[in-house]
Amino acid sequence: MTTEAPPTAPTATTSTAPTGRRLWTRTRGIVLAVVLVLAAAVAMAAVRSTARHGELDPRSADPYGSRAVAELLAQRGVSTRVVTTLDAARTATGPDTTLLVAVPDRLTHRQQTLLHSATAGSGGRTILVAAGSWSVERLAPGVTADPATSGDSTLAPDCALPEARRAGAADTGGIRYTTAHLDADSCYPSERLATLLRLPAASGSGDTVVLGAPDILYNDRLDEQGNASLALQLLGSRPHLAWYLPSLSDASGAPTGDRKGFFGLLPSGWLWATLQLFIAAALAAFWRVRRFGPLVAEKLPVAIRASETTEGRARLYRKANARDRAADALRSATRTRLAPLAGVPVAQAHTPEALLPALSARLPGDGQDLHSLLFGPPPGDDAALIALTDQLDALEREVRRS
Repeated sequence: MTTEAPPTAPTATTSTAPTGRRLWTRTRGIVLAVVLVLAAAVAMAAVRSTARHGELDPRSADPYGSRAVAELLAQRGVSTRVVTTLDAARTATGPDTTLLVAVPDRLTHRQQTLLHSATAGSGGRTILVAAGSWSVERLAPGVTADPATSGDSTLAPDCALPEARRAGAADTGGIRYTTAHLDADSCYPSERLATLLRLPAASGSGDTVVLGAPDILYNDRLDEQGNASLALQLLGSRPHLAWYLPSLSDASGAPTGDRKGFFGLLPSGWLWATLQLFIAAALAAFWRVRRFGPLVAEKLPVAIRASETTEGRARLYRKANARDRAADALRSATRTRLAPLAGVPVAQAHTPEALLPALSARLPGDGQDLHSLLFGPPPGDDAALIALTDQLDALEREVRRS
């Protein structure tokens, strides 16, 4: 009676190349962070594009546009023309024209100076909407913007200006102003600081109106309080209205030949922001650091097979492309095992003068290759490392048989 031998189990092979699952485990945190940043950027862009699209544009029917006031002015015979460059705004000034500057703080200091020189003696009206400290002192000399804004949106006129008295309460609460002009009309005060100023020109019938907030010009705020009345009276005092929407691409106010470098085009706070990012990266690295100082030996909670430990260390060596360290580890372990077999103390196992003569006495031949095998240079590639491993195994087997 014959019995069949049980089938031999196939030898398990382990690849040291990273698998797709391992790559995903390593990179999923970074991928998730990138996805969250992109989603937040898209959401912010969508909110900004929908909520403030066409802000203070007399052609826009969006809530923050100003098409409603432009159509009401057209019904009263006032023509509205949109200009987006400094040259067009300066050309539009005249005694029969009101020039409305929608975002004065977007103008450079040079553009502000040029615009003021064009409007000062034009005889027309200039309206500055929410001009901050960056622009108001050049476009309306003698006026200063207070750092603190108004706490209330709706304010009472509390002045003798006819337009304000007829309109009554309006949503002018925003930037507050002080002025050194004694003949100025200070209206809609908030804690005794005006949110609307009218400054008569030094000569002629022209004037400048500084408005602390753009709310009375928005489509969705025009029908509240006395906003419509105040807006129509301020903008409709002349038969023509030039609505100036400053553009960042307008270079007409830049000095001739003035070309900014790369760093000159960056925002003013880029250096501080970069420093903050560097500090955040350093803190993150400090938080994620694995250890400080030397490793501390501790007992493992479970027994791990020597083959698994060897395989794990081999993977680390291969990942770091450290063939020199792998060869040193193999040679050192071989010398440690060969020294007792050759009658050499373990303390002298790594000394060529003590180990090599003892091995040569036990092996046939002159032993010239032992020095390069046990103390030679590191292998140049993976094939040479594998060949070194086979030669060390063969040497140890031969010494044990001798």
